[in-house]
Amino acid sequence: MEFKLNLNNRNVTNQDLLDDLLRVQSIIDSPISKSKYDELGKFSSGTIERRFGTWNKALKNAGIEVGQEKNLSDEELFKNLEQVWIKLGRQPKYDEIKQPLSLYSIRPYHRRFGKWNNALHDFVKYINSATSEQQSEFEVIKTESNDNSSIIIKHKTKREISDRLRFRVLMRDGFTCKSCGRSPMTEMGVELHVDHITPWSKGGETIPDNLITKCQQCNLGKGNEFDV
Repeated sequence: MEFKLNLNNRNVTNQDLLDDLLRVQSIIDSPISKSKYDELGKFSSGTIERRFGTWNKALKNAGIEVGQEKNLSDEELFKNLEQVWIKLGRQPKYDEIKQPLSLYSIRPYHRRFGKWNNALHDFVKYINSATSEQQSEFEVIKTESNDNSSIIIKHKTKREISDRLRFRVLMRDGFTCKSCGRSPMTEMGVELHVDHITPWSKGGETIPDNLITKCQQCNLGKGNEFDV
């Protein structure tokens, strides 16, 4: 019977555990299981579970595909890519498609599109495809406060800004607040909004020429100047 030394893993960092998960995953073709990791890994699956809460959370943090990533639709993959792009304020890089920035790993993009560049090309087509998605006719009755008269405003577009239109406006404005110049490209945590210039309630349509990029601070502090 061979004697084995039980090493203390208390000083092992989270990154050490994730790196070893990736090492084991590179050895096998199928999704990594706890039993397979215990067979090939430097540490134990129990240590990894205790550190990250669950096995799947550990895999996600390592950027390894988990079960729910197998049946993702094109739209789900594109929406995730859209959110990563907005958070960064620029086109994401291959090695940035992982937790915590991305909900999914790079693997489902590879499986669906073959190459990362193919995924980016198809994403751009998706963003630009819905040119008439905002079209719809509404009637809005507004009461003027000065003489209590009412007017009817007919709209050709919906009030809500679709995700794809919002993204196109952010791209056009360089992911930069047009009021103060803040951007997630230069300042971590900057949250960008897209707002109407001429308020929709005053006849402004939901079209690119009437939409503008603002950071959360500028948008919330706009007072009565703008109105979505």
